[in-house]
Amino acid sequence: MSTDQFGLAGGGYVPDPDRDTTLLLNAFYDHLAAALREHTLSADLTTAMRARQEELEAANKSLIVDEPARHNLRLTLALVAAYDLLLPRLGQETAIAVVRTSFIEPLGESMKEGTRAMLDNAPDAFRTMVELSKSREEHAFGKGFVFDRPVDDDERYYLDVRRCFYHDVLVANSASELTPTMCAFDANWIEAIEPGKHGFRFDRHTTIGTGGTSCPFHFSRTEEAG
Repeated sequence: MSTDQFGLAGGGYVPDPDRDTTLLLNAFYDHLAAALREHTLSADLTTAMRARQEELEAANKSLIVDEPARHNLRLTLALVAAYDLLLPRLGQETAIAVVRTSFIEPLGESMKEGTRAMLDNAPDAFRTMVELSKSREEHAFGKGFVFDRPVDDDERYYLDVRRCFYHDVLVANSASELTPTMCAFDANWIEAIEPGKHGFRFDRHTTIGTGGTSCPFHFSRTEEAG
């Protein structure tokens, strides 16, 4: 049974920041509620987290530079809100781990399954992935991110993120240690790429969140798909 909640499999996915962010946040808070019980904390703490998120959104509204930024701010500050309330109760290491798993795991298989099906069914998996990346750059990321595109041809698409809105928001809220969590979320679609089958590979050797000066999202055709 398909769990493709983002509608990726059919190849007609169009980013909808409001829909996608709401889906992610609901899954995040649901997972947090279960995690809280595992740590003998009340699941009702998620209500306080949502209230804290709203407070943070109001305090950070000056960071909204366009419509995508509005939703990316919601998403990022949900992590900050959860972290703020977990930190004094669980300590830094465990608080980060709980936020990370609650953000990455709930829809991970859905995203991986949908991405894999999309690539399996595409006439040209490389071109389909590049077109999806460009669509998300415009509609899901927007002006809060700064991109360089040193290579864009039929064999390679190299996108370098020079400024990351997620990281900027986390730094502004004294929670830069959460940026690697945002980076790790991408594994949900990266792991769906099979170079021998799909005819291209993806390389990202560093990220801003892990100490790099940029986040290289590099797509390159391989010799042949198997």
